[in-house]
Amino acid sequence: MATVIRLARFGAKKRPYYHVVVTDSRNARNSGNVLEVVGKYDPMLPRDNANRVVLKVDEVKAWLAKGAKPSDRVYRFLANAGLVEARKVPNQTKKNQQSEKTLQKIKDKQDKLAKIAEEKAAAEAAAKAEAEAPAASEEAVAE
Repeated sequence: MATVIRLARFGAKKRPYYHVVVTDSRNARNSGNVLEVVGKYDPMLPRDNANRVVLKVDEVKAWLAKGAKPSDRVYRFLANAGLVEARKVPNQTKKNQQSEKTLQKIKDKQDKLAKIAEEKAAAEAAAKAEAEAPAASEEAVAE
């Protein structure tokens, strides 16, 4: 039997309250056919309230040892309680910022434009030096 640790919704309309339950993965969310209630979660409480998430730590550890898989939300609760290792948060691009790939393309384009500008400046300097060289040699011949 594949057991999962997940949330079962209770409470009134627009006033949710959840029990953290251990159940068979094939059961519906609120089937009532649970193996054990191992905690509670009240999302209506402020985030810093100690009673927002209450877990029976020993029972959760026992079920994890038996192979029960927590849902994503329950996994986050367990990570905050220090029972499991927290999942790595992917580094996502903020909508108002450009991705690293785009920033690299912009940098490459700027480098390319700077190189072209340097070559153009060097060519102009060479042309100017070449134009001055014959003028200087003409003055030397005239003397």
